[in-house]
Amino acid sequence: MSSEHGNEHYERELNRLEKSLDELVGVCAQLRRENQSLRQRQAKLMAERASLLHKDEQVRGRVEAMIDRLKAMEETT
Repeated sequence: MSSEHGNEHYERELNRLEKSLDELVGVCAQLRRENQSLRQRQAKLMAERASLLHKDEQVRGRVEAMIDRLKAMEETT
């Protein structure tokens, strides 16, 4: 194998590795963006869930109060 042929082989291999590395860097950047987006969505959904749980508790309290008033009305009649 001549020195010139060997250099061409290493140059092609180096170019192939460089291209693969560039692709990996691109994939990593895309995954970081997706991960950040998912984290933001998760935080939003958790806040929404907390709000819904709070509203649920409020509604439950109002319904229980209405039931108590209805029972009290039944007892007085």
